[in-house]
Amino acid sequence: MEIAYIIIGSFLTAVGVAIFTAPSKIVDGGASGIATICYHLFGWDIGLVTLAISLPLFVLGLKIFGQQYGLKSLLGTILLSLFISLLNKCLGYQGILDLSKDSSHLLASLFGGVITGFGIGLVLKSGSNTGGTDIIAQILSRYTFLSQGTALFLVDATVILASAFFLSLESALYGIITAYITTMVVNQVVVGIGTKSEKTVFIISEKPQGIEEAILNELGHGGTILTAYGMYSKIPKPVIMCVISNHELGQLTNFVHNIDPKAFMIVQEAYQVLGEGFTPIEEATWGDESDVTQQKETKKKITSPKVSQDNSH
Repeated sequence: MEIAYIIIGSFLTAVGVAIFTAPSKIVDGGASGIATICYHLFGWDIGLVTLAISLPLFVLGLKIFGQQYGLKSLLGTILLSLFISLLNKCLGYQGILDLSKDSSHLLASLFGGVITGFGIGLVLKSGSNTGGTDIIAQILSRYTFLSQGTALFLVDATVILASAFFLSLESALYGIITAYITTMVVNQVVVGIGTKSEKTVFIISEKPQGIEEAILNELGHGGTILTAYGMYSKIPKPVIMCVISNHELGQLTNFVHNIDPKAFMIVQEAYQVLGEGFTPIEEATWGDESDVTQQKETKKKITSPKVSQDNSH
C-alpha cells in the first residue's frame, strides 16, 4: 500500500503540474514551481529541472537526517519528475484547457491545487515525500528558530514572488490561490480532518522503547512519557506524547504499526505549539515590550506589601 500511495500520489501531483498549473504559468512553490519558471523563460523540460533540483537536496537531506530520506523518498522524487516529463511530452506542454479564455487560468489554479494536494497527501500518507524544497524547509527548521511550517511557507513564498518578477503578477496571485488549496487538501488527505499544521499524538503500546527510538532517531523529535494505568486491568502503562507536523503523521503511524500493530494512537489538533522546535514562546506574548514592562510594574505594585500609614491625626 505504501508503494501504491507513492506511485498514485506522484502521478496525481504530476497531473496537477503538467496539465493545469505549468501551462497556465501558475507557480505555487516547490521544485516544480522553480522548474515551471525555467520552462517559460528558457524552454527547459519541467520534469528534468525538477529532478536536477530535487536529487542534490535529497542527498543533502540524507546526510543531515539519515534514514528519514530512504528509498521511498527517492522513489517519490524520481517518479514525480518522470511523470511530469511524460505528460508534457504527450500533451505538448499545452495542458487540456483553452488558455485563450481568462476563466481557464482560474480553473487551472483551482483544479491544479486540488489534484496536486491530493497527490502530495497520498505520498505523505505513505511516510514518504517528493523531495524538493520540503527538504530545505526541514533543514531551516533544524538549524534556525523557525518552525517547519513557517520555513516551508517562506521557501514557497520566495518561489511565488520570483514568479511575479520573472513571469507576471497574475501568475503569482494565481499561485497563492493554488498553494492555499493544495495545503487544505493535503491536510484532509493526510489526517482525514483538521487544517492545523501540527498534531498532538498520544501512543499507548506494549513496546514503547522501540517507538521512542523511532521518534527520536527517525523523526528527530522529542516527546514526553506520561505515567498511566489501565482502567480495567490496573496495569501501569507508559503513554508517549509528542507533537509533530502534519506531513510527519504518516511516517509516525507507519513506525508505530511496524513496531507494535496492537498499539493505540490518539491524534488531536495542536492549535498552538510554543517552544523549542516550533514557534518561539516570546512571539506569542501579547503587546510590545513596553506593554510587557508596564504589566510587570503593575503586578509588582499589586503584590507588594502595603506601607503602614500614620493615622494619629
